[in-house]
Amino acid sequence: MKQKFFLKNRAYRFKRFARKAYSVFNSMHREVNIGVISISMLTFTQVTQTSAQTSLTLVPDSVSEQELEEVTVTGSRVDLTLNQAANLVTVISKKEIEQAPVQSIQDLLHYVSNIDVLQRGTHGVQADISLRGGSFDQTAILLNGMNISNPQTGHYSFDIPINLSDIERIEIIHGPSSLVYGANALSGGINIITKKMQESKASAYLEGGSYGLWGAEANGSLKTGKVSNQLSFSYNTSDGYIDDSDYDIYNALWQTGFRTKESKIDVQLGYNNKKYGANTFFSPAYPHQYEETSSYLAGIRGETGTKLKIIPRIYWSRHDDCFQLNRGQPKPVPYNYHHSDVYGANLNMQYRWSTGITSIGTDLRNEGILSSVLGKPMKEPNGHYTRSDNRTDINYFLEHNFLSEQFSLSLGMLANHNSALTNKGFDLYPVANISYQVSPLWKIYAAWKNATRMPTFTDLYYNTPTHSGNADLLPEKSTSLEFGFKFKNNFLNAFMTAYLMQGKNLIDWRKEYPDSKWQSQNLGTVNKAGIESGVDIYFQKLFPQLNRTTLKLGYTYLHQQSGESGEMISAYVLNYLKNKFTAQLLHPVYKDLTASWNFRWQDREGIYDQYENGKSVGNTPYNPYSILDLRVNWARKSFKFNINANNIFNVTYYDIGNIPQPGFWLSAGVGYTM
Repeated sequence: MKQKFFLKNRAYRFKRFARKAYSVFNSMHREVNIGVISISMLTFTQVTQTSAQTSLTLVPDSVSEQELEEVTVTGSRVDLTLNQAANLVTVISKKEIEQAPVQSIQDLLHYVSNIDVLQRGTHGVQADISLRGGSFDQTAILLNGMNISNPQTGHYSFDIPINLSDIERIEIIHGPSSLVYGANALSGGINIITKKMQESKASAYLEGGSYGLWGAEANGSLKTGKVSNQLSFSYNTSDGYIDDSDYDIYNALWQTGFRTKESKIDVQLGYNNKKYGANTFFSPAYPHQYEETSSYLAGIRGETGTKLKIIPRIYWSRHDDCFQLNRGQPKPVPYNYHHSDVYGANLNMQYRWSTGITSIGTDLRNEGILSSVLGKPMKEPNGHYTRSDNRTDINYFLEHNFLSEQFSLSLGMLANHNSALTNKGFDLYPVANISYQVSPLWKIYAAWKNATRMPTFTDLYYNTPTHSGNADLLPEKSTSLEFGFKFKNNFLNAFMTAYLMQGKNLIDWRKEYPDSKWQSQNLGTVNKAGIESGVDIYFQKLFPQLNRTTLKLGYTYLHQQSGESGEMISAYVLNYLKNKFTAQLLHPVYKDLTASWNFRWQDREGIYDQYENGKSVGNTPYNPYSILDLRVNWARKSFKFNINANNIFNVTYYDIGNIPQPGFWLSAGVGYTM
């Protein structure tokens, strides 16, 4: 018997039914349509016989249907949907990635209002990513939950073998997140989730543009029974937009997944290689710097069980680099060689109770480096390497999430110990998140979070004619208190969060005069106050003639202050993004042709030592700037074509002092999927 039920006004469409992760709808693993009925009667209008099948179809009369995204995110140690998360989690979807006029993850993050992108090289060459005024070292970077943050320096944390086409979504947790992402997530974390292909297919993409830009990408997937395999390759190159800004980037990623009814295993292997001119990257007195880096990663993740879920993981990542202060000239300044290895293992066990979910587990992470300049002197030098260091980070965590229809409460604790801290036991970092669904449209939430971070090997040991590291640096600590609300109806999503954040022993590189050496130091206390807000408007819900037209607006404000600033020049703590506004407009042009406009305005606090002709001319404040980018997409069946116009008005601007960013840059690409 096939029955159709009709109802008035509105239908909401949930994916896997949000409110309780342990609900019957979730266990069905299907999409469920639920009607909101304005009268207390269902009218049975049609009943027809079928071959031994009974299905329920809700067909609303003049319905405005709203799809409520029920994406499971890593906002805590347990599997929660985005609606259940009791703190601020930003999600960049696959669709948004496909529509953005960008060539890399770093470029993409420019369009998120509450992320600061300090770009040195374009298109993923090198960029520093920070959250809530923290440094790039204070943001944890993860790939499918695997912590790939670089212990040598956060400059290299995005040297990862990922193409934009490999990504399903990007999740960003704002504020201290050591409980979720590990001990180095002092100001937040970014988790990159790759696609899990459900069918066999192959695709290719070619791109070309200004400044000798061109790239090629190929990927394929093969699904046979319970096993799926994915493989992707890419090569991108450019002559550079200024002298010594050329680059060559290679990526290779292999993923295998095995699925049964209650268990799964995921395996990843990746390789990334970069060769690029580093014009004034680290010292404006040297305009011909050069870098060669190679990154390797491997990880295995398992998952089994339903009521009691067990999730083990082991992983390894390696990073090699050779830095040349004078490109091709090892004298008078020798090349710097570095080789770092990270080995990690963690176990997360989740148990579902009638009132929520409990998570308990442990993380183990070993970080080691061989170097020509970083670390302690080796008894027996090995080739280029004369120095080394090694440390192990141990975490135990416990978290429980109380879940009900309108209320959620998450309480957790991280116990952390690092082997580099002699004569010290475990430090505790508690976390509490609470949310309340005031009405079907409004939700309020609050969070109290604590985190820590160990200094990088660069912070500790980088000693050159221009820099002095400090081997006695203490671990950083941060505490955050935030309040916010979320609003959602059938055409508008909005949020606002206000937070207070205090950092202790924060690490900054500072100097007193422009010609002084940079010195790494712990600061006593750094206080932050900020607001993060955003609104998404889906015009097609209001005006059918504006089909597929959406507008997204975001604004972030931050004030940051240190009691020890004085007249010192600060590289990080007092050099932060004070104001940022973003706007993204997506609209159809004609049939299969769409346009995506992306605008950002940034106002940076801080000063930099300006150089002209290789000589310092004094301190200069950062100037605000506005950038407008455009992407035009055409897609039909297996073909796609796009044109990107970046920095349309050819604005001159700086993310980092003395490193000018590109002006107008035009590119185009074509792809085919089989």
